[in-house]
Amino acid sequence: MKRFATRAALVCLSTAAAAAAITCPASATAPSAPHGGAPNPAATAGLNPRTLADLDTSMQGEAYANASYTFYAAQADRENLPATARLYRRTASVELYEHFREEAALAGVVGSDAANLRAAIAGETYETNVMYPTFARQAAADGDDNAAALFTEIAKDEAQHLARFRAALDVVETGRGRIPAPPPVDPVEVPAGGPKVRSARTLANLDTAMHGEALAHARYTLYAEHAAGNRPALARLFRGTAEVELREHFAGEAKLYGLVRTTRENLTRTIAGERHEAEVMYPTFARRAEAVGDRKAARLFRHNAADEAGHARAFQRMLDHPQ
Repeated sequence: MKRFATRAALVCLSTAAAAAAITCPASATAPSAPHGGAPNPAATAGLNPRTLADLDTSMQGEAYANASYTFYAAQADRENLPATARLYRRTASVELYEHFREEAALAGVVGSDAANLRAAIAGETYETNVMYPTFARQAAADGDDNAAALFTEIAKDEAQHLARFRAALDVVETGRGRIPAPPPVDPVEVPAGGPKVRSARTLANLDTAMHGEALAHARYTLYAEHAAGNRPALARLFRGTAEVELREHFAGEAKLYGLVRTTRENLTRTIAGERHEAEVMYPTFARRAEAVGDRKAARLFRHNAADEAGHARAFQRMLDHPQ
């Protein structure tokens, strides 16, 4: 799965044990299909394929940052660092509701309600039938029974999401019936700690799965916004499913992965990731977009680079003066 590899790699280096065990791969053993379908042609008319690919990479990075920062904030709360927790929550909101949303608009991520449901169905079908069953079998073979059980449980959840989305699509297309209620959310706490699996393959698969769940959460959040005006029941379905993806699936995987550490460690990784986006990733994307005439994308990339530089400075202040 294409993603912001540097931020993911920094997460992998969260402990000496994890660093010794693996190097985060560019793709996991069974690559995760993005939660989405073909972009809206009208929205992406004239955009260079390289620019579209860079938008995809940056969206995945923003979605993952939003999800990670949500749980870093909870850890800061546990350490009685309220200012740091607030900063993480504010920044998570910017990553999703500004950066991801604006990049998604250029990339044509959100279409009609029917198109959004078809995109969600495609992602859920892959996770239900291919990705999670594959990850569960591999974890069991590697002796990571806890991860195998989690992957199997999530596959069942995704099958239920799939059934709900299919039923909702039938309602949207025929005008008959009722949109299903959203799935219930059973939140998982992610305490600070190291990896709880022993296999490098399982750790890599958890990384891939977390990126997929973060992206699903971000996309479903935008799909819910789109549906809210005319189909509030569909908006509730998308919003509720987004919460399951973040607070159950991502969280359960993050707990086994060892995503959350002490706030000092979380801040150190966060600063490195934000600086990379500000100084390397977004400037590179901006130059490429400008070179092929995608000036709107270039402006957005430059704007986001400036934002990320500001985030890095704010997090550095919290690291220097814990509060």
